Amino acid sequence: MEGKGWQDRFIIWRMRHISERQLLIMLAVVIGILAAIAAVVLKTSVHYLEGWVRSVPVAQLGNWVFLVFPVIGILITVFYVRSFVKDDISHGVSRILFAISRNKGVMKLHNTWSSIVGCVFTSGFGGSVGMEAPIVSTGAAIGSNVAQATRLGFRRTNLLIGCGAAAAIAAIFKAPIAGLIFSLEVLRLDLTMTAIIPLLIATAVGAIFSIIFLGEGIEFHFTLTDPFNHVHIPFYILLGVITGLVSLYFTWMNGHVESGVKKIPHPYARVVLGGGILGLLIFLFPPLFGEGYYVMRDLLSGQPEQLLEHSLFGYIADSTGFIFVGFMILVLFFKAIATSLTTGAGGIGGVFAPSLFMGGITGFVFSRTTNLLRDSHISEHNFSLVGMAGLIAGVIHAPLTAIFLIAEITGGYELFIPLILVSSISYMTVVYFRPHSLYTQRLAEKGQLITHHKDKAVLTLLNVENVLETSFDKVAPDDTLGDLVKVIARATRNIFPVTDEENHFLGLVRLDDVREVMFDRSQYDTLEVRSLMIQPRATVTSTDSMEEVMEKFRSSGLWNMAVVDDGQYKGFVSRANVFNIYRKMLLEVSEE
Repeated sequence: MEGKGWQDRFIIWRMRHISERQLLIMLAVVIGILAAIAAVVLKTSVHYLEGWVRSVPVAQLGNWVFLVFPVIGILITVFYVRSFVKDDISHGVSRILFAISRNKGVMKLHNTWSSIVGCVFTSGFGGSVGMEAPIVSTGAAIGSNVAQATRLGFRRTNLLIGCGAAAAIAAIFKAPIAGLIFSLEVLRLDLTMTAIIPLLIATAVGAIFSIIFLGEGIEFHFTLTDPFNHVHIPFYILLGVITGLVSLYFTWMNGHVESGVKKIPHPYARVVLGGGILGLLIFLFPPLFGEGYYVMRDLLSGQPEQLLEHSLFGYIADSTGFIFVGFMILVLFFKAIATSLTTGAGGIGGVFAPSLFMGGITGFVFSRTTNLLRDSHISEHNFSLVGMAGLIAGVIHAPLTAIFLIAEITGGYELFIPLILVSSISYMTVVYFRPHSLYTQRLAEKGQLITHHKDKAVLTLLNVENVLETSFDKVAPDDTLGDLVKVIARATRNIFPVTDEENHFLGLVRLDDVREVMFDRSQYDTLEVRSLMIQPRATVTSTDSMEEVMEKFRSSGLWNMAVVDDGQYKGFVSRANVFNIYRKMLLEVSEE
């Protein structure tokens, strides 16, 4: 109680001395600092652990150690999650979207650190995933918990979640513009003047603190040796289509492999099978080890031959012919499987870095193949870089994020035109076949995805429990008309659910249907409720989305519908109550 009292006194003091706008700016600074610290801790820990793991095979055992280390990392992660966290911490960005759409922006406190620990073991030991989703989840959880501590409303809570996520992206990539756009494009925050300043401040603070701890160097050093040539525009257009198709492959493969591995009932059996196959793939294709940033650096620096190092294919291929192109295509193909096996087996990580990896290889394979087949030369460096943007745009359905992220992390601002072309075309190619991204597919299928459309956003935020009314007097089927009249006399509603002793819903009695017979005293002791009740034209369940509820109201013409779960009566939803709550929620969501 003392803690609550102190918190209440602080909130009262704050309301008297600090405006809400000032508070949001102050909290944005705090969240930016905390998110940057989390990003630095994660990135540094993975870097040193991965460096140690990589030093072992070079010094002693060659590639054979790759068969074991990924399994060890996933095993430690699964043990840690099951023994200490005891909660699902996978699919970080999807969980943020779920918190915004269905949980009033509330994220558990352990999310501020649990994903970091899991990702360190998974990625550091060679799991083929990225650090971005865990750090974005961590930043969002920091924002959510800060908002809960200061008791801000739903809209402000979502804004601070966006600040945390944006600051995390800004910090781990040193890319503040990409962090801002990510929150607007992926987390679907509204671009208002109230929101834009805290988001800008959070991303700037996150990037600044990351630079303080990690230095000013960009993630991937890129030197433009071949300026953009408009003659190559047709090739960039074709690359956009190809990266879109590769994005579709990645998304499809991720869903099928991950769901297939998760069908194995025992969690440690999943680790052995999924981790074992992953280790075998890394043994055969060492570039699949870890998040793959070193692969992207080799491609952008013009040293693709480095990818054959420690690979069995190095004995039969060099970096100049079609055999090397075939090797890279196999790496591209198996990267999607390796990433899916890692997360399906229980590892913690995201698809951001694998998307960059596959995009870089797609651009390289396309440009190298083109150069081998024709006399003219197109830049392999440029196409590798632009391909990274194409896969990000296609996989997470965020073309703007892709454009500015690649420009910021590589310094490739001179290639804005091809970045725009490839990202846009890749995105359009993907959405033609698949309207939702990896992050949003599951939520969209359940009607739990919030959008920028205000009406749909409000319906998404509402659920049956929000509008459930329980102030209806129940009657039993064996009750007589006299018993029913006594209930009607004290009731405030004109509908009476009929239930048995076990609360099973049997039907309902409407006052309009018994108005005449209720004055016939001769039937008070002989006429039973079961003779008066009717079966409603429609009922709903607690798990129905509000769009489904509104459709049932429209098609049935009813003003009240019973809520029935597995035969059990829960209450009623009414049009009037839904519209009242809808209007209140719409005001909150639309507030500037």
